[in-house]
Amino acid sequence: MSDRNVAYRILKFYCDGFRSMTLGRTLWTIIIIKLVIIFAVLKVFFFPDVLSHKAKGSDKASYVAGELIKR
Repeated sequence: MSDRNVAYRILKFYCDGFRSMTLGRTLWTIIIIKLVIIFAVLKVFFFPDVLSHKAKGSDKASYVAGELIKR
């Protein structure tokens, strides 16, 4: 058997499995929605865009360089 044939069979196996499950599809949808919500909330509240507030325009590179040198 060639590598392409084995890879194709594995891919076909997983595609058929996901296509035939009903409860699993619903659970995966819920998991993906929860992950999107969690990461969106984390991005907004815990990881603010500090660089856009501290440096404007082409000053960003010099600001980052200065911060790296200070630390």
